[in-house]
Amino acid sequence: MTTILQIDSSARHGSSKDERYGSHTRRLTRHFVRHWLNASPDTRIIYRDIGSQPPGFVTSQWIHAAFTPEAAREPWMHSVLAESDDLVDELISADIIVLGLPMYNFGMPAQAKAYIDNIVRVGRTFGFDRSRGAVPYWPMLAEMNKTVVTLGSSGDTGYQADGALAHMNHVEPAVLTALGYIGITRHFGANVEYDEFGGERLQASLRNAEVEAERIADLLLGERLPVAGHSPDTRKALSLV
Repeated sequence: MTTILQIDSSARHGSSKDERYGSHTRRLTRHFVRHWLNASPDTRIIYRDIGSQPPGFVTSQWIHAAFTPEAAREPWMHSVLAESDDLVDELISADIIVLGLPMYNFGMPAQAKAYIDNIVRVGRTFGFDRSRGAVPYWPMLAEMNKTVVTLGSSGDTGYQADGALAHMNHVEPAVLTALGYIGITRHFGANVEYDEFGGERLQASLRNAEVEAERIADLLLGERLPVAGHSPDTRKALSLV
């Protein structure tokens, strides 16, 4: 059974499909998951809303606890790391991470940064051993064949790799660097642009992003489900990938 970890990091509540001021990224993550479930209803979905319930920030106590060997930790250390452990456990259990990731002032939301800081954990998601010499770190999730799908939004256009504003995009590059560090390197993405402009440009971008989210889902479904087990509509979609 495939497990999808669906994460929303937008501070906006609701989906822009249903609410005037709803979130575009929440709209895309829901669209992706609904499309997936139509083809594979037995998929396990883990949902984490870090936009509404952000993880705690890293503190000096958190650092002390995380860098203390587990066997030597005091009871308070386990308590400090409990939320981080839950987040890491969810991540490890997931095959596909679907991450709603809006751009806030050229970077990721603070909620998303707090999440990243909680899952990049020595001894849990990356290893560290000074005796290894010049490169004492290694990714602990590299052999788990995980895929991350980022579904983003921005107020303007041109932030993607070949765009005029690509040098100002510190969202996907930062997130993918951190995930790559722990061994999650396979990435697909779709983005909504023109949020600040509205009108037909925004609507067209939303339609294109939803189509791209479906295309990514169909591609990943094609890797995980035998074609003979798909519905006719899904088999047709997969034949177009």
